[in-house]
This record gives sequence, C-alpha cells and structure tokens, in this order.
Amino acid sequence: MPDSVFETLPVPLKTIATQPLFVMRLDVKPIVVVGQTPGPFRRVGIVPSGTFAGERLSGTVLDGGSDWQTVRDDGSTTLDVRLLLKSDDDVTIAMSYRGVRHGPAELIERLERGQVIDPASYYFRIAPIFEAPAGRYEWLNRIIAVGTGHRFESGPVYSVFEVL
Repeated sequence: MPDSVFETLPVPLKTIATQPLFVMRLDVKPIVVVGQTPGPFRRVGIVPSGTFAGERLSGTVLDGGSDWQTVRDDGSTTLDVRLLLKSDDDVTIAMSYRGVRHGPAELIERLERGQVIDPASYYFRIAPIFEAPAGRYEWLNRIIAVGTGHRFESGPVYSVFEVL
C-alpha cells in the first residue's frame, strides 16, 4: 500500500485505542512435558488458581484451567489457554486466549528456570475472548481484548486491555 494511502486514512484507521480491563495473576503447577509428538513439542501448564482485578471486573480464577503450549522450532512458544473466572459477585465467565512468547534463547531459558527477567526484554502477548452469561458482564461477549504478559516462578501476570 503506498504511503499516501495510509496518510489519507482517518485517525480511527491509523491507531488502536485500548482501555484497561484487568490485571490477572495465574498460579501454574510445574509444567507437564508431553515432549515431541508427531506434530509439535507439547507442554501443558495446569492452572489451579489465580486472581484478576480491574475497575469493572474482579475476582478469582477457578481450579481446572490449562495452558497447552507448543514450542516451535524457532524457540517461540504459543499458548492455548482455557480458564474459568469467578467474579467477586459470583458470576462465572469463561476466558480463553491464544498467545505468543519469544525472546533471546538465553533469556527464555532463565525465565523457564523461574528467574525474573525484565518484561521489556522479551515478547509475551495474548488475545483473550470471553463467554459470559446474560446480565452484568454480557458486554464481555462483544469485545476484543489484548494483553501483555510477564512470567514469574509461580506463573504469569497479564495486563489485559479492551480494544475500543
């Protein structure tokens, strides 16, 4: 696309605006390594608990979530996560997301050993979607969200944003 076409676009087509949705911390049990399958190298993280907090939505992460990870040949890891959120006012919301984490091999190795690494030194992004029942949180069914993550020894922390 010629540069002049981009320059003529209205501002809403040149940028993406977001607003904070919540910060989520997940507890993850030690990774279960399935290993090299006929397809990818597979790992699974079991999520027994967690919390999330934001202005419009806060609560806990219920036991039973999982993160099916694919370790690619280029060293990056893709995430395929399913969680159940329980709001502070007792509403259950399904959350799923795909994500990608990558960075310099030596940093990722340290990260996976549980060392805290500067989140600006590697890429860790997610794209959540939600399934909420009718009522107070049904607006979640009609939004797109994005998030940025950081890995700690006990599990990741995500800042999740609604795309406006």
